Amino acid sequence: MATMDNFDFRPSDRPSGSSRRNILLGTLIAVLVIGSFLFGRFSDGWRGNLPDPQCEGRLVGVGEDPPITLKDVDFSDFWRVWQTVKDRHVSRPNSDLDLFYGAVGGLVGSLGDPYSVFFDPEVAKRFNDELAGTFEGIGAEIGVKHGVLTVIAPLSGTPASQAGLQPRDMILAIDGDDTSDMTVDHAVSLIRGKGGSSVSLLIGRKGWDEPKEIPIVRDVIFVQSVKSEVTVIGGKKVGVITVSSFNEDTESGFNRAVRSILLSGAETVVLDLRNNPGGFLDTAVSMAGEWVSNGVILKEQSGDGRETRDYVSDGLARLDGLRTVVLVNGGSASASEIVAGALQDHGKAVIVGDRTYGKGSVQDYTEYADGSALKLTVALWFTPLGRSIDEDGIVPDIHVENSPDDFGNDLDPQMDRALEILVSESWPPPYDPKPESGGDTP
Repeated sequence: MATMDNFDFRPSDRPSGSSRRNILLGTLIAVLVIGSFLFGRFSDGWRGNLPDPQCEGRLVGVGEDPPITLKDVDFSDFWRVWQTVKDRHVSRPNSDLDLFYGAVGGLVGSLGDPYSVFFDPEVAKRFNDELAGTFEGIGAEIGVKHGVLTVIAPLSGTPASQAGLQPRDMILAIDGDDTSDMTVDHAVSLIRGKGGSSVSLLIGRKGWDEPKEIPIVRDVIFVQSVKSEVTVIGGKKVGVITVSSFNEDTESGFNRAVRSILLSGAETVVLDLRNNPGGFLDTAVSMAGEWVSNGVILKEQSGDGRETRDYVSDGLARLDGLRTVVLVNGGSASASEIVAGALQDHGKAVIVGDRTYGKGSVQDYTEYADGSALKLTVALWFTPLGRSIDEDGIVPDIHVENSPDDFGNDLDPQMDRALEILVSESWPPPYDPKPESGGDTP
């Protein structure tokens, strides 16, 4: 199945364990909807008359929450719509809980931000399962790019990858359902399914004359986020670390990979972040700290630009001094872009491949008592030198493409170029970014 849209969290808010989860008992909208709903439900005015919200246009907070004035909002209209839907929709009776979740989801959806999402309890559970590294589906990260449902990255070895899905593929239909204006969570619910069942995606791709229907058999997806090996090229040992996501086991897996490579006596490193859609923010900072000690890894800026925060590594920098190439492509997003951008700005690595996806925003993740959750964009981030990641992505120092023919013939020019660079006599190599990319280099 396709996983949820890209996700990155502040260290204090990431949902990686109950001890670290920020579980709140209510939100402003929850107080508004539930409080008003209960008032109307148990008042004499529920039958025959619309609920009469007290202090119309104003919400009185509960506990420590301050009163909030809703300017230019007549909330009686909300309840009129609510009651009309309950009374007249063809599928009545309608569940109050479904209406409530739909209302909150619409509130968040009105932001027009594909990375801000309200999850009902069922979807929130699936989201957390994915972060834990196990789920059922096709194994692809999806998001919205320029208003189009898009493949961010197919996970290696999954049905999506085996079917030939590629980063930036456009998902135009799911089992015949047009995806125009379809939310990511709705698309996920259609693509997800039991292992052994099938889903058909209508895929559009740059260079194709017309879209193609691609059937994919779902499976149980087990994500091993870090793999490593040591290979010998030209008589030199090269450690290759492949990181497919930044989930709950990535930090420990990366630590083991670093130890293994150092014990092998490898003198050079390839960090492969291709098709890595991101994950936990603090894991990205920790990973970059294996090359950068006591240095800024990223800069975070609030939406209004008034608040900034520097994330500084406190890592051991065990790989500092080893020649390093970082591989990226259009499926490298968020946390992957943080690592690549930091190593590029600090001059610790040469970046090889294609321009990255360009997801440079951070989401706070809040779980609620009923199991639902809110993922809300609260800031943008920049590289240590202040380059914007959002939309712009990271421009490689050396541009190398992997064509569809390469994929079909098990060829990997990007990896070949990385290994060639690492065993060459000169370091660093001459930079060769794609001319139309703007050529930003450290």
